[in-house]
Amino acid sequence: MKISPHISCLLLPLFLLVAGRASAMNPGITDSEWHGYRRLDFVVAGRPALLICPAKPAPGKPWVWRAEWFGERHAPQVSLALLERGWHLAYMNAADLYGAPPAMALFDAYYQRVTSGFGLAKRMVIEGFSRGGLYAFNFAADHPDRVAALYLDAPALDLRSWPGRKSPLWAECLQSYGLTDAEMAKAKVSPVDRIAAVARARIPIFGVSGDADEVVPYAENLAVLVERYRAAGGTIEVVIKRGGKHHPHGLDDPAPIVDFILEHARY
Repeated sequence: MKISPHISCLLLPLFLLVAGRASAMNPGITDSEWHGYRRLDFVVAGRPALLICPAKPAPGKPWVWRAEWFGERHAPQVSLALLERGWHLAYMNAADLYGAPPAMALFDAYYQRVTSGFGLAKRMVIEGFSRGGLYAFNFAADHPDRVAALYLDAPALDLRSWPGRKSPLWAECLQSYGLTDAEMAKAKVSPVDRIAAVARARIPIFGVSGDADEVVPYAENLAVLVERYRAAGGTIEVVIKRGGKHHPHGLDDPAPIVDFILEHARY
């Protein structure tokens, strides 16, 4: 029987009492609530991390991983819809590393923690919002056997487009990758240059973007992925928001994204 978030809220005082006892048995984990669901905060490899638990986990303990921008501002509708269906919601703060190898090492540590420590499924869905696209796609390219599907929303997929050489963030980006400006010009480290491994694994992708995005231009990022991924035989479905800019993210009705994930993700 599915337990709605509204009923969960009524049970919250009892839940927090039980959770408090549970956290006493698990030092380093802080219990609280998020939208009526149990929230666990902890540290992995020196970075803040969290896990949101459904009222009743779905069989196999599927989960969705927000690669970047956890919170209310960045369209949690899909995450909430999956939580209601028994999925866990994951997040680790690996900000300011632009999806570079150091970020992927942090992500690997988090993956090991939640799959071994919490028994989550070996394959998950990753949500890549804005610069989170760099993290989500590069993790899928590094570990295609761990990713069931990708949901990319206004995603940065080419470092030359975002942050780009003219950005004040460019020096930090180069440092994250350990490359000089000249080396970056020839390096194949952006998601649009790493499509082959993801396509071979037949990882399904759902993309959302505004065609007037002024921060992460659609034509230089998601449009490039769509063309190359389909040419490689991959499954990718895209919703283009006509006249849409970088914000707001998501769709007013998340059903098309949720339905795609539930139909295509195999975990």
